[in-house]
Amino acid sequence: QVQLVESGGGLVQAGGSLRLSCAASGLTFSSNAMGWFRQAPGKEREFVATIWRSGSTYYADSVKGRFTISRDNAKNTVYLQMNSLKPEDTAVYYCATVRSGFAITTTRPEDYAYWGQGTQVTVSS
Repeated sequence: QVQLVESGGGLVQAGGSLRLSCAASGLTFSSNAMGWFRQAPGKEREFVATIWRSGSTYYADSVKGRFTISRDNAKNTVYLQMNSLKPEDTAVYYCATVRSGFAITTTRPEDYAYWGQGTQVTVSS
């Protein structure tokens, strides 16, 4: 059974940083591309970043240059380092596995197979 567990969310002031973690189990982690999404109240789930098996990365324009996705295959964990946070980054952040056969530029939630329960990030102004 695949499980993804996010952690690291919290309350931070604008301009601050947080690092999110997503621990995976029940799958061959190194063989899976992983992604991060976020969902603010009243809004649709929004793509944030993906990291491929090779380590290649892809970002939404809204976070490019501020967020960094990385992975540690030895720990079955994917990370999202978030710097220069803005109030509009406030959301529940989810990690997910990319469905087999899709490209690194996959940004649609339906192209992701397994999801974590999410972790809340709140950025105060």
